[in-house]
Amino acid sequence: MIGAAALLGLTLSLQAPAQVPARVDARAATPVPVAQRIGLPTDTGVTATRADAPPVIDGKDEDAVWRTAPPITAFKQWQPTEGKEPRFKTEAKVAYDASNLYVFVRAFDPHPDSIIRLLERRDSFTPSDMVWLFVDSYHDKRTGYEFGVNAAGVKIDQAVYDDGNEDGAWDAVWDAATKIDSLGWTAEFRIPMSQMRYSRDRSHIFGFTIDRDIYRYSERVVWPVFSQSKSGLISQLGKLDGLDDLETPRRLEAMPYVVTKSASQITNNAYGQKANLAVGGDVKYRVASNLTLDATINPDFGQVESDPSVLNLSAYESFFDERRPFFVAGRGLFRFDVNCSAVNCNGETLYYSRRIGRTPELSGIYGDTVPPQPTTILGAAKLLGRFPHGTTVGVLDAMTERVTSPGDTTFEPRTNFGVLRATQDFRGGKSAIGGMFTAVNRSVDSWSSPYLAKSAYVGALDFRHRFLNNNYDISGTLDQSRVEGSPAVILSTQTNGVHNYQRPDATLPLDSSRTQLTGDAEEFKFGKTGGQHLLFESAYQRRSPGFEVNDLGFLRRADQVSWNTWVGFFDRHERKYYNRFQLNNNWWQYWTTDGLPLEAAYNTNVHITLKNNWGWHQGITIGQLGTTYDDRGARGGPAVRQDSYISPWLSINGNDRRSLVPYWNMSYFKGDAGRNWSLNLSPEIDYKFFGRFSSSLSFNWTHNVTDNQWYGNFTDATGTHYTFAHLDQTTTAATLRLNYTFTPDVSFQAYMQPFVSKGTYSNVRQLSATPRADNYDDRYAPFNDVSITSDPGGFNFKAFQSNMVFRWEYNPGSTLFLVWNQGRQGFNPIEGDQSFHGDVRDLFSLHPANTFLVKVSYWLNR
Repeated sequence: MIGAAALLGLTLSLQAPAQVPARVDARAATPVPVAQRIGLPTDTGVTATRADAPPVIDGKDEDAVWRTAPPITAFKQWQPTEGKEPRFKTEAKVAYDASNLYVFVRAFDPHPDSIIRLLERRDSFTPSDMVWLFVDSYHDKRTGYEFGVNAAGVKIDQAVYDDGNEDGAWDAVWDAATKIDSLGWTAEFRIPMSQMRYSRDRSHIFGFTIDRDIYRYSERVVWPVFSQSKSGLISQLGKLDGLDDLETPRRLEAMPYVVTKSASQITNNAYGQKANLAVGGDVKYRVASNLTLDATINPDFGQVESDPSVLNLSAYESFFDERRPFFVAGRGLFRFDVNCSAVNCNGETLYYSRRIGRTPELSGIYGDTVPPQPTTILGAAKLLGRFPHGTTVGVLDAMTERVTSPGDTTFEPRTNFGVLRATQDFRGGKSAIGGMFTAVNRSVDSWSSPYLAKSAYVGALDFRHRFLNNNYDISGTLDQSRVEGSPAVILSTQTNGVHNYQRPDATLPLDSSRTQLTGDAEEFKFGKTGGQHLLFESAYQRRSPGFEVNDLGFLRRADQVSWNTWVGFFDRHERKYYNRFQLNNNWWQYWTTDGLPLEAAYNTNVHITLKNNWGWHQGITIGQLGTTYDDRGARGGPAVRQDSYISPWLSINGNDRRSLVPYWNMSYFKGDAGRNWSLNLSPEIDYKFFGRFSSSLSFNWTHNVTDNQWYGNFTDATGTHYTFAHLDQTTTAATLRLNYTFTPDVSFQAYMQPFVSKGTYSNVRQLSATPRADNYDDRYAPFNDVSITSDPGGFNFKAFQSNMVFRWEYNPGSTLFLVWNQGRQGFNPIEGDQSFHGDVRDLFSLHPANTFLVKVSYWLNR
C-alpha cells in the first residue's frame, strides 16, 4: 500500500474531514503565541518564506533561503504509536516564490549506511525511506495532492479527493533531489504552482503536512500529527500561510506525441503485420482557476500492460481494472458504486471506463476471428471543476469510430459516451448531496441494430451525512436506468445472465415486443467510520429485475436485495508481539426482489503485522446458513437448492525490508457435502538487489472439482433440458516481473505470464422436476442424449501474455516508450494428458500476435 489513506488504517472508502471549529470573535480570542507572531512554526501551522532567488534543487541546504527559513521540528510519530516521540529527529523548511513551492527536509539518521533506498520506475512504491508532502491548495479540506520521494530519488505523486481517496494515475511535473550524508539524508522539492489548483486571491492558505517514513523500523513521523482514529486525511493537514502574490495559473499544458506501431492482424485467415504512423496528443486547459479541461485526441495506450488471462465458466462477466492513463486519472470524481459495501465490493459501478474503446462487440458474430486491436477512440475530454462553497463537477465525453470488416460489415458502430457527475458539500464537507448521469448513443445500422442498444441512459442521486463528532455516517443512493433498442436487443437483454427474465419459476414480465427496458436501484448505509477501536457498517441494497447499466457501467446481476453488516476491531498501537491488529466480522444475506433466498453467510478474518514486519492474515467463511437457492446456475432455468459450504483461507507475507521476500496464499472451499471442493495455492518470491533491480515470481495453482457445473441447455420436442456435469479442472499460471532502473528517469520493465486451464466433464445429467428438493440427488435426473453423455469432452485453454517496456523521461513530463507486446492463445476440446510444462511448450509452438511500438511525447506548458 502506498497511499496515506491506506496507511492511516481507514477501512471504508467514505472519508470524513476533521471537525471545523466555529468562527471565533477576534476581540475575545486568546493571545497569538509568540512563535506565530514572529513567523516560527507552531504545532499545526507554518509561514512560508519568500525566496528572493530560487534554490538549486540538489539536495543541499546551501541556498540563501534555507539559511533564513525557520525550521519545523515538532514532528511526532503516528505509526505504529500515535503521538510518541520519534526515533530520529526531522527538520523541514518551506519557501516559495510566485511560481514554485520549495521544501527542504533534513532526515537525521545516525546510521546512514542503513537507510533503505531502492531505485524503481517513477510512481512505483518501493520499500524505502521516504518523505511525503501533502498539499491542499484550495484549502477546502476535501481535495489535495501528495508528492513523495524516496532516499534514492524515485518520485511518486497522487491526487486526493473526498478527504482520503487517492488517485495514483495523476501525474504532475515537479522536481526533487535527495542526498545521503553523514547526518542522514535530505530531500529537496520544487513543486510548480502551475501543477496545483488555487484561487486568484492575493493571499493564500494551503493545507500542508510533511510525513517521513523510516522504513527499517516501520515508523512514520509527521508534522502535524495524524490521528489514525479520525476518519479523513486532507482535513487533518496543518496550515501553510504567507503565500502572497502567486502567479496567475497558467492556462495551457499540451503533450503531443507520435506513435509508430507494427501489430499482428488476421486477414483472410492468415497472419500478417500492419504498420502505421499516428499523431495524437493530450491537452490540459485551465478554463478558470477552479475549472480544468483535459482532452485526448487519437490516444494510444500501447505502453499499458495487458490484462491477465482468465477462463470464466461462471454466469457472470469478468472484471478487469482500468490501466489507461487518461481514464484512470481523475476517475475518483466519477465514482458511483453499485452493490458495494464494507462486506462485499466487486467493482460494480455506473461508470466502467473499460466500455470505451473495447474490442469490437460484433466481430465474433460476423467474423471468424476477433481483431486483436481495440476500437479506436477518436477523442475524449474531461471537464473537472471544484467551485467555492463545496460544489464539484465532472463531465466526460468520448467518441469511438465505426469498425468494419473489409466488406463494410459493422463490427462496432460509431458510439458516443457521456458522463456527468456533480456533488455539493455542506457543513464543511460533513454532508453532501450529488447526482450522476450517463449516456450511450450508438449510430446503429442493419448490422448492429439486432445486437446493440441504440441508446442507454442512467440517472442517479446520492447523499451522505456525518454526525456525532464526525464519527458516524449515513449515506444512500437512488438510481434509474433506461435502455432502448430493437425488440431483438431488448429481448436479449432481458434473457442475458444479468436479468434472466425467462426463468420458468420466476414471475418476471418477459416481453419479446419491448423496445425499452427500465429499472431502478436503491441503497442505504449506516456506519461508524471514526473512533479508536470499534467501527461498523450496515447496508441495505436493492436492484430491480430491469436495472441495466452495462453499456457504460458494470453490473453482475440485477433482481437482488441484500443486507450486509461489518464490524471491525482495530488496535493501532505497538504491542509486545505486534505493531497492528485488526479483526473483522461480516454477515450478509441476499434475496431476489420476490423474496427467494440466495445466500446467507458469516465471515471472520484477522490481520496482524508482527514486530518483525511479517504479516499474518487468516479468515473463514461459512455459507448457506439456511435454505438458499442458485437462480443463475441453470442459465435461465429454474432455481436450484444449495447446500452449506465452508471456506477457510490463509495469507502470509514476509518482511519487505529484506532482499528476499516470500509470500504464501492458500484457500480451500468445500460445499454440497464434499461434492464440490477446490484448493488454491499461490506462492510468490520477490527479490531485489543492487538497489535498482527488482523481480517477482509467483505461481497460482487451483484444483477445482464441481459436481454441478452447468454444461448446456438443449431444446427438443419435449422442452428445454438444463444439463449439468461433473467437472475436474486444474488451472496453473506463472507470473514473472523484472524491473531494472538505470536512473529515476530511465527504466526497463518486463512482464510474462503463461496460463493453462484444463478439465474433463463427466456424468452429464439434467435438472429434475424438483430442483429445489432437500436431497441433493433428487435435484437431478438422467439425460438420455447419448451423443453427449457418452463423450462430454473437456477443454484445454492456454494463453501467454508478455510486455516489455523501456521508458525514458528525457525532459520533465516528456517521455519516450519502446514497447514489445506478445500474445499467444490456443484451445482444444479435450483436456489432454500433458503436464503444465508440456502445455507451455505447445503454447510456444502457436503463432504469436506481436505488437511493436515506439511512442514519443513532449510536454509543453504555456
